[in-house]
Amino acid sequence: MNTVRTLTFLWSPWSLVASVLVILITAGLCWFAWHRSGYRRDYGLLELLRFAMVLLVVFLFNQPEWVEEYRPEEKPTIAVLWDDSASMETRDVSSRETPSAAVITRREAIAKLIDPVFWHALQEKMTVVIEPFSSAGTGKGGTNLHDPLASTAKDVKNLRGVVLASDGDWNEGDPPVQAASTLRLKNIPVYTVPVGSSTRLPDVELLSLDAPTFGITGKSVRVPFSIESTLPREHLATVTLKSSDGETVTKEIRIAPMGRTSEWLIWKPKAAGDYTLTLDVPKHADELLADNNTISAPIVIREEKLKVLVVESVPRWEYRYLRNALSRDPGVELSCLLFQPGLAKGGGGNKDYIKQFPQGLDELSKFDVVFLGDVGLEDNQLTTEDCRLLKGIVEHQASGLVFMPGFQGRMMSLMETELADLCPVVFDPAQPGGWGSRTPSHFELTELGRRSLLTKLADTQEDNIEVWEGLPGFQWYAAAVRAKAGSEVLAVHQDVSNEHGRIPLLATRTFGAGKVLFMGTDGAWRWRKGVEDKYHYRFWGQVVRWMAYQRNMAKGESMRMYYSPEQPQVRQTIALNANVMEKSGEPLPQGDVTARIVAPSGQVQTVRFQSAGDEWGAFSSHFTPEEPGRHEVILSCRQTSATLETSFYVQGAARERLGRAARPEVLEEIARVTRGEVIEVDRLEKVLKSLAALPEPTPSIRRLQLWAHPVAAGTLIVLLGAFWVLRKMIGLI
Repeated sequence: MNTVRTLTFLWSPWSLVASVLVILITAGLCWFAWHRSGYRRDYGLLELLRFAMVLLVVFLFNQPEWVEEYRPEEKPTIAVLWDDSASMETRDVSSRETPSAAVITRREAIAKLIDPVFWHALQEKMTVVIEPFSSAGTGKGGTNLHDPLASTAKDVKNLRGVVLASDGDWNEGDPPVQAASTLRLKNIPVYTVPVGSSTRLPDVELLSLDAPTFGITGKSVRVPFSIESTLPREHLATVTLKSSDGETVTKEIRIAPMGRTSEWLIWKPKAAGDYTLTLDVPKHADELLADNNTISAPIVIREEKLKVLVVESVPRWEYRYLRNALSRDPGVELSCLLFQPGLAKGGGGNKDYIKQFPQGLDELSKFDVVFLGDVGLEDNQLTTEDCRLLKGIVEHQASGLVFMPGFQGRMMSLMETELADLCPVVFDPAQPGGWGSRTPSHFELTELGRRSLLTKLADTQEDNIEVWEGLPGFQWYAAAVRAKAGSEVLAVHQDVSNEHGRIPLLATRTFGAGKVLFMGTDGAWRWRKGVEDKYHYRFWGQVVRWMAYQRNMAKGESMRMYYSPEQPQVRQTIALNANVMEKSGEPLPQGDVTARIVAPSGQVQTVRFQSAGDEWGAFSSHFTPEEPGRHEVILSCRQTSATLETSFYVQGAARERLGRAARPEVLEEIARVTRGEVIEVDRLEKVLKSLAALPEPTPSIRRLQLWAHPVAAGTLIVLLGAFWVLRKMIGLI
């Protein structure tokens, strides 16, 4: 670093004339005063001091500055930053000079720019640094344009200019214009090289395959998926779903143009095991990218017994047929409790029956779903403690609860307990026995009900609506006034309404970690008329599995883990919940519960769970996935030494995807803010000319303003003090 030091004055002609006159006049007056004193030595010193003070004032009056100029000895640096993200593999760059030439990828288009040989002409007068960038520096993350520009401006010494080659499609970090503003303040121009087409390529892309976490052997699995098309016209395509055991399912769908299409397939697994489902969309004739036409997702098929408890008072027809349906379901382990008045003891007559309501949390928490019929707070029926425990297993242990009121109105007493918070509807207390009629009434599905899996009694939506319209009617319904806020009404009364709208007959809600269902009639058993078990068994089987699904996502002997949402997306926060039992079977009140989560890339993250309830053995945490794909989980508890190995699949695509349109306007703004220039990718030689024409870097200058410096003011004050003391010593004061 060369340093040049000079003393400069900010004088003007009039200040210079005034300064000379003041000096001459002061010199004359001082000589005259000394002459009049007879050339006494002490008078001479006094006048000399006076003249020195005037000289100092005149010196400061012309604003002297001490200037230090620093000139760097090393050569200026040019930073070449090029985009190394996955979107640069998009093949959409063609030459203007030879349009018939093969289309190349964006990365290939800038290959010349990142070749050190290209910069040999500048290396005599400049140092060229070539650096790739992406969000993680590996090309696997997103595109971050802000951080590379900001770090280059901060870390690179003697930076003279920046060359930025990218498609401009930034999706991480702060806005790049902020870093451009910093470079502008440092007078560092950015020469941008946009690459890629600003319009999307003709493409059909499979966005998601939302397979559930697990399914049951012999039970149909609904597999939704989404397709995005940038083709200008609608077209028909036959999608194929193939399982890892070789079974295939096909469906012809109509793919909408320039938009998103959502559909689903039905797959029925035949055996238990771990499967991989692969969905494929055939390549369209106008499509340029076929790499994203296939997507896969894992699913676990189990042979599993769901523990269901049905509690009823009088064995009405609805109860009898429900009990038969569940007891014949191979995936359900049923327990029934009958509080029929007049019986010496509760229970029933065969192996399905239990003698009393489960005593204690350790017994009740074994049940995945509990049906409450026409029962209440009466002698030899439920107690307030039973109701409190029921609420707890729904809220903290993800069990399901079904309210099935009856014409005796006993359930109204439950609305005075903690179970009132769970019920999806509000009852009319003046009509506890509900309403009956001689003429059968019918359900009418709401918009939510038409899309719900619970009410799906046929394979297509049109056939499903037709089935519900043709179901045998009911002659009694509960006196529900309206649905509570947060509830989802799936079906209403076809004819009866009040000031709140149609009477809700089938409603659901989520309470804590569990689900609650309200069935407002006792006529579902009539659905067997003429079709036997076709609709009645299917409906209640779907109800049980829907309510127990989350609770059974992953479970071991003493641990259970479930999460929400059931099909998480990339960068969507997942609520993790776990239930931990002690070796004796009782819920663990407090403990150190952790989950080790391994992402598809191998990155490991450990999350700690917090206790959500002292007596429920419930623990909760959260996790935000940054990658799509299967995430392996090992749940462990230090106190019980138990572990649970499971996994969950994250839907969605990576931030960087092929075929996305380039954003040259982002690079144009960076060049404009920094007073740089936009260089076309097929005019790269222009970069060398622009950089060679850059002026020499301005030296760094440090100015010390002597006329305003505290030392100058202090010196003048000291001289004035000395002048006053000397006058007093010689007797002039």
